[in-house]
Amino acid sequence: MSKLIGGAIVAGTFMVAASPAAVSSLVGDPGRGKTLYQACEACHSIDENDLGPRHRGVVGRRAGSVEDYGYSTALKNSGLTWDEPTLDRWLINPSALVPGTKMFFQIGDAQSRADLIAFLKEQR
Repeated sequence: MSKLIGGAIVAGTFMVAASPAAVSSLVGDPGRGKTLYQACEACHSIDENDLGPRHRGVVGRRAGSVEDYGYSTALKNSGLTWDEPTLDRWLINPSALVPGTKMFFQIGDAQSRADLIAFLKEQR
């Protein structure tokens, strides 16, 4: 799956190896994160549930807790809270963090993850 973003085609997966520890030292750019979020819109929206749950207020929310969305049992029972380090690990490889989840999209580039998380933090 590909998506047109700012005149460039962005593949459904960003793949550049990076460790979660590297992200803690990165400063996210929410403006760039907003542009990157366009790829997420294939399944998600800020305010409406779609194939994936809505993202408004996701930072700080307990995973699997949007009442009107049908989460996987694995995510509902994960016990995770979507803080920055957890979102970073999730975006690297959702299935590794929560085996059995429906989410499959991966972002390997640490700066892209930091930018996307910075954008999501602004969506209160």
